[in-house]
Order: sequence, then C-alpha cells, then structure tokens
Amino acid sequence: MIDVLVAMVVLSIGLLGLAGLQATGLRYNHGAYLSTQATLQAYDMADRMRANMAGVDNGDYDSISGVIAPPVNCALANCSSSSDMAKYDAYQWNLDNQNLLPSGKGTVVKNGNLYTITVTWDDAGQGPMKFTTAFQP
Repeated sequence: MIDVLVAMVVLSIGLLGLAGLQATGLRYNHGAYLSTQATLQAYDMADRMRANMAGVDNGDYDSISGVIAPPVNCALANCSSSSDMAKYDAYQWNLDNQNLLPSGKGTVVKNGNLYTITVTWDDAGQGPMKFTTAFQP
C-alpha cells in the first residue's frame, strides 16, 4: 500500500513538472510571436516609405513618433499630396502597432541617408522589448 502512495507522489511531481514545462513553452512561443509581429511591422513601414518616395524626398518620414490623426483618410479618399500619404502611413502604422502588440508603438528617425525604424512593445514575461532596423530607401 505504501508503494502505491509513493508511486502516486512521484507521478504527481512528474506531472506538475510537465505542466510547468508546457506553461514555459507557451510563454516563449507567445514572446516569439510578438517579436515576429514587431519585425513585420518594421518592414511594413519600410515598404510604405518605398511606395511613397516623394514623401521620403520631402522629409515627411524623417521623424515619426506616436499616433497622429491623419489629415485625410487615404483608404476612403484620394490623398492630395505625398505629405498626406506619409501622415496617413504613420497613423495607420502606429495604430496597427497598438493593435498587434501590447503597448506597441513605433518610431522612425532619419540619420544621414539611413532611416532607423524601431518598434517597441511590452512582453509581460521579459519587460520592455524592441526591434530596430535601419535601411536606405
């Protein structure tokens, strides 16, 4: 009878260990998912900038930080200028950052001929995280 109780205790401890491993795996998987989303968001802004080279040339993407209200909703109406399109891109991009990532936000800063795109978010298990890439359009 004691053998069965000891076996049950050992089995219970093993099952608790497996449950802990499963929870850790899920947490790391979610962290990897958020990191992938941040990477995709950074490259999304780079693509938006490449699609609006007139806005890049005018300096409309030189400093983006936080969500700003777009002057025109380019999804519903024609944007009248590359500047309007750049503002709409910045608005839509940071709105997507907020929706896809916990406390997500993005910045774009021009350094010489390079643009540095940074996406930040809060990973509950590891604290503040960021993904940064630099590119030349």
